[in-house]
Amino acid sequence: MKFEPVIGLEIHAQLATNSKMFCSCANEMAKKPNENVCPVCLGLPGALPRINARAVDFAIALGLATHSRIRQDSVFSRKHYFYPDLPKAYQISQFDKPVCEGGWVEIDTEQGKKRIGITRIHMEEDAGKLVHEGQDPSSSYVDFNRAGVPLLEIVSEAELRTAEEAKAYMEKIYTLVTALKICRGDMEKGNLRCDANISIRPLGSNLMNTRTETKNLNSFRFVKQAIESEIARQIDLVLDGKEVVQETRLFDSVQKKTYSMRKKEDAHDYRYFDCPDLPVVEFSKEKIEQIRAHLPELPEDKKQRFIQNHQLSDYDAGLLSENSGFADFFEQTVQLGADPKKTANWLLGELSKLLNDQDAQQIKESFQPQQLKDLIDLVQDGTISNKIAKELFVEVYNQGVSPKELIAKKGLEQISDERQLRALCEELVLKHPAEVQEFKKGKDKVLGFFVGQMMAKTKGKANPKILNQILLELMR
Repeated sequence: MKFEPVIGLEIHAQLATNSKMFCSCANEMAKKPNENVCPVCLGLPGALPRINARAVDFAIALGLATHSRIRQDSVFSRKHYFYPDLPKAYQISQFDKPVCEGGWVEIDTEQGKKRIGITRIHMEEDAGKLVHEGQDPSSSYVDFNRAGVPLLEIVSEAELRTAEEAKAYMEKIYTLVTALKICRGDMEKGNLRCDANISIRPLGSNLMNTRTETKNLNSFRFVKQAIESEIARQIDLVLDGKEVVQETRLFDSVQKKTYSMRKKEDAHDYRYFDCPDLPVVEFSKEKIEQIRAHLPELPEDKKQRFIQNHQLSDYDAGLLSENSGFADFFEQTVQLGADPKKTANWLLGELSKLLNDQDAQQIKESFQPQQLKDLIDLVQDGTISNKIAKELFVEVYNQGVSPKELIAKKGLEQISDERQLRALCEELVLKHPAEVQEFKKGKDKVLGFFVGQMMAKTKGKANPKILNQILLELMR
């Protein structure tokens, strides 16, 4: 029997406001546990919440970017559940009247573009955080610094059919929230994370079978791995004649397996009702249009501009525009006078590889556009070879050092003096007459042998262009 996965994602984006959702506490990474707290976010009796207007603006902006209907009378509700990091024993969220409904985004698949529906985008507050490090290893501690941080929950339709599609969808949402600058996008710090709802059904069926929810996936790689693991687990259960149980699961990124956390609640278990302490969120059509007019350039528009203004390929422009950090870095480097194509190559090549190795989504603040421009210029003017530049790049990026200073310190200036290289080449050619004869007989690959010998002799510092010209001249 063949099965088809049915996947929907609930993505949580922490909003980059200055203060929390319902109080004036700072929305920032605190140095100490329970530092950014007050009676409101601690849920103390008599403390009353008030709505962060900036968070509402951010919700509308994302709704517009995702072609959603903007509700002009959305309502906050109380979502009841008992958990140690939820001090009020309920979360202020939205239920039947969310701020945005019925949107969509497009993702790229092997079959082409695919539109994924967005059921709703609603505002809510984040919970605190359990800490399992302290004097008593058998105890859990609670840090409420995160309690009350504003969240947008983006709930997709169950229209994703593969783990790869789910990953692409999450990447699209990441692209939008970072391009709009409403979320910092640091997934390692939990700025963006998702819960994956997964079920399986016989291929060709329209059934909606029992689903599980795998929570708190905070990287694109983990989203893909967790969904693949859960699909395989559910298929094994069905083939063994067992039932899939509706439950909440967690993902073990080391073992690459999901495991049960708790029985999954339904909406009625949360006992939703309108929050009596907060008014209906009302705003005019003029307010919506005002926000629309101030939306930053969206990724698709940026892509077309990169193609037109910088003659980048469709592929390169698309990759750059999907990551606002890369796009901004690209433009700043080009504004300094760097070649656009070379800049794109470095960002999409060496920098992407390095970030992937470090499992990071954002460029370090210590790495600046001027450093990349200097590196590109040093290769272009022949000071260093492209090979050496790539070797230096990791050090430049990780340590925030100047490429010029690093080259001077390591003595890595490229040898471009023709007389010096010619003397070394003449000496090498005289030592290998047999190889020279083979080259003259048409074995062009022998040139690579001589280039390799020279690079070894000069520790990779010989200018490859001049080196090839001299060797060809001497061996003809």
